[in-house]
Amino acid sequence: MYVITGATGNTGKIIASTLLEAGKEVRIIARNIEKAKELTEKGAELFQGSTNDVGLLKKAFAEVNTVYAIIPMNMQAADYTAFQMEHVNAIAEAMEACNVKNVVALSSQGAHISSGSGIILGLHNMEERFNQIDGLNTLNLRPCYFMENTLGMVGLIKESGIMGSPIKADLSFPMIATKDIANYAAKRLLALDFEGNNHQDLLGAANVSYGEIAKVYGAAIGNPDLNYVQFPYADFKGAFMGMGASESVADKMNEFLVRLNAGEIFVSERNGGNTTPTTIEEFSHIFSYIYKM
Repeated sequence: MYVITGATGNTGKIIASTLLEAGKEVRIIARNIEKAKELTEKGAELFQGSTNDVGLLKKAFAEVNTVYAIIPMNMQAADYTAFQMEHVNAIAEAMEACNVKNVVALSSQGAHISSGSGIILGLHNMEERFNQIDGLNTLNLRPCYFMENTLGMVGLIKESGIMGSPIKADLSFPMIATKDIANYAAKRLLALDFEGNNHQDLLGAANVSYGEIAKVYGAAIGNPDLNYVQFPYADFKGAFMGMGASESVADKMNEFLVRLNAGEIFVSERNGGNTTPTTIEEFSHIFSYIYKM
């Protein structure tokens, strides 16, 4: 029996579907019944609610062998790390109480950093908390920067004709499509081929810079002159809060980006085991589709 948290999200939906197609018993945790309908129609058992609800989690985890754990995002959190830890601690308490044997958890590159890592600090703390549970086999997935993050620039391109963020234009770093994370996670969940405490880097198909991405995306949307501009952190904070982010989220995002620009987030070496298939050129078709909607 498996429990998939965040089951209607980019990774959880693919994972749950893959397990169901393999004939596994699957419980899902989701807040929205309608979004979960596709999975429940395939045979998933829905526990409606949030992963900070310990009582709900204990019911969902009862007699369960394996959990896929993901910490949700909350753009309005007054204290983002505290928000993360509320969910981490609830999941950990429920796994302990129900004697869960295995967890595959969605962490991040940079989770090796114990302080000052901004928006991913809670994922460092999550790894430590899960790794402390007696008898629990942990596999903490550490993917790199999501290609889907670039979709947030569609509006900027339409309004200003540029791409932009505080990330250096010439900084080359790994990017990954979330479907590749999901496919890798599903494979390991089916195999259950890990014991003790483990982490797995996932580094996408190749390193790429935002300057290079602008050229690829520009070609895809019919704007070969599309340019990328590095924004000051203060300007980004103001714009991010203008889109609805709390000050805590905006500050922690900037804290993360400072460490990224300093070359401190993506420090793992690429190899055959952590390279995934989707390229930025392939993802540009998704970007173009969203842009043209």
